[in-house]
Amino acid sequence: MNTPVELVVVAAVADNGVIGSANAMPWRLKTEQRHFRALTLGKPLVMGRKTFTSIGRPLDRRTNIVVSRDPAFAAPGIVVAPELDTALAIARADARRRGVDAIMIIGGADIYAQAIPRADRIALTLVHVRPEGDTRLPPINPDVWVEAARRHHPAGPGDESAFTFVDLRRKSTTSATESHVDVDRAGA
Repeated sequence: MNTPVELVVVAAVADNGVIGSANAMPWRLKTEQRHFRALTLGKPLVMGRKTFTSIGRPLDRRTNIVVSRDPAFAAPGIVVAPELDTALAIARADARRRGVDAIMIIGGADIYAQAIPRADRIALTLVHVRPEGDTRLPPINPDVWVEAARRHHPAGPGDESAFTFVDLRRKSTTSATESHVDVDRAGA
């Protein structure tokens, strides 16, 4: 039986579109970290090399697939792919072997830009801050995506700010050229 495997982009983004600063997240949200773990546990993760380096280790109980153009790049506990298509093929085979229904794309900006036009779903955490940063989420076209769920969370213990979980679903089949992201509109 071939169960469909969803491609899910998972991203945390500030109200001003920033997702990173100096290869790190510019906020600390313990509640969001727990949500991320619950969402991704047991599923294959696809990320770029810089994202992997910023995390500093493979994430446990998940297949960590790292996209890197450097043929010499390697680290214990990860699978390296030279480009996104190869990473997705590895992730799809892993998801089917594990019997899970999703592949999780977890960054960074270049991987998001390539994956958003292919994604079935986007699991966004809108972080209600406007930090300085050098990395932004590519725009999300509201003509392509519909909001399926939204849950606001005030800042709790270990959270630097309030945030909102937003689940976006693709409206219909659209071409890759139609999919662009406008975070300020998505976060409004």
